[in-house]
Amino acid sequence: MSQEAKPGSGEDALTRLERWGTAAENVVLVFLFTGLMLLAVAQIFLRIFFDTGFIWNDELQKFIVLWITLVASIAASRSNRHLRIDIVGQFVPERYARLPRAVVDTFAFGVCSVLAWQSWRYIVLTREFEDTVITGLDLPAWLAYGVMPVAFAIMAYRFLIAAIGEMRVMLEPKAS
Repeated sequence: MSQEAKPGSGEDALTRLERWGTAAENVVLVFLFTGLMLLAVAQIFLRIFFDTGFIWNDELQKFIVLWITLVASIAASRSNRHLRIDIVGQFVPERYARLPRAVVDTFAFGVCSVLAWQSWRYIVLTREFEDTVITGLDLPAWLAYGVMPVAFAIMAYRFLIAAIGEMRVMLEPKAS
């Protein structure tokens, strides 16, 4: 049986927050996948049987795919299931394989941080210029692209935590 954290402790709150975050990511992914499938089926149905369709459907589907990709990337970084080529880990003891992982996680943190910052700057510009997307719906561009800075910031945070965790385990004194 697993040990429960004491009520009111920081670990308990963090565990709960992680569970809520995981549930929210899953709900968003299900909602987006369902919406994408419904839009695709509706468009096919309308084109086959009524010789018509929504002019904005294809463009909206592209944005939904963008959102799915970024939310799924957040989920992958949460569970450490993102793409990783681990050649060194196959040939050295686990303790020493942590250094390359920490370097890669630190690099990923840096890349995601830059992407979060630059996508935030882009969002600010689209709001400033009042850009819209999706012909016929005139959806504000900042709303369509708003997932980018949030997703990259969350991924940067998770890569930073992973890098710190790898370094901490690597630098722990070896138990004899």
